[in-house]
Amino acid sequence: MLKEPRVGRVKTRLGRGIGMVPATWWFRHQVTRLLREVDDPRWQLILAVSPDVEGMNSRVWPAHLPRIAQGRGDLGVRMARLLDLPQSGPVVIIGGDIPDVRRQHIADAFAKLGHNSAVFGPASDGGFWLVGLKRSTPAPRGMFKGVRWSTKHALADTLATMPDVTPAMAATLQDIDTATDLARLTDDAAPDAC
Repeated sequence: MLKEPRVGRVKTRLGRGIGMVPATWWFRHQVTRLLREVDDPRWQLILAVSPDVEGMNSRVWPAHLPRIAQGRGDLGVRMARLLDLPQSGPVVIIGGDIPDVRRQHIADAFAKLGHNSAVFGPASDGGFWLVGLKRSTPAPRGMFKGVRWSTKHALADTLATMPDVTPAMAATLQDIDTATDLARLTDDAAPDAC
């Protein structure tokens, strides 16, 4: 799931800490790197774009990747819509702001869907960076209803909307929402002092 990288439209919480232009630049380059990393012949990579018209016509994202519009609604409504698309096989959704995602994380999520009806990749802030469904059965009715997005409760709230499902958990990764998150990422990437 990707937003068109326009100043003031993407990574606004990050932008409040580092400036809107640098936040937009970071997001655009992060997503470019991420798409190279997760493009793999083992699965079909589809860009779910927003806003719909701009995203579908964007020249920012690679032209060879198919796109679908996210449509209207809050994050939960848009994710539920994507999970309910009439395609065969399991589906996994990720966002563009998780620098540590690697092909192996995606492969692991699909493997977990071989034995589980759902999978989540927890984020270190209490949210989640990945959600996936096997799709042999419909998505739980009311999935994502009442979730407190952008809070430490997002994963717990989402799990509460799925009382009859015990999902598998993928690796816990950090998403980048604030300047503090970005500084932590930069600190973690710095070489050890001698």
